[in-house]
Amino acid sequence: MSTTLLTIEITATASFAQVNKVYSPLPLPSTYEVTDSLTDKDIPTGQGGFARDYTVKLNKGENLAVDLASDSFDSIITLLGPNGSTVAENDDGPDGSSNSLLFTRISETGSYIVRVRSFGETGVGAFKLKVTRLQPVK
Repeated sequence: MSTTLLTIEITATASFAQVNKVYSPLPLPSTYEVTDSLTDKDIPTGQGGFARDYTVKLNKGENLAVDLASDSFDSIITLLGPNGSTVAENDDGPDGSSNSLLFTRISETGSYIVRVRSFGETGVGAFKLKVTRLQPVK
């Protein structure tokens, strides 16, 4: 009686490439404005769309307006706090377009994430993002 030994070799280099991709949000420029593009190389949302994150340092008590406009996709803007929780989010702005505009007051000093994403599978493409620190009227 003879015994046959079967060896199976599995290579997992392709899956390691995804695992080793490091999450690194982009710093928001000192002008607090950016013109950029959302691509299929950005963060998959799990709903068929993509997201791109920007970091910004914010201080307790600041009032912000975050404006996101795109002619290429239906935009959603999300502000994530230092602990990763959603501080504020907006899908469609008050002008009736698919652009996004949110207003919020910062309750904790720290590093925040401004997340630009497309609604559902509405796509990728160029966008403009602007974060404005609002000054109280005196």
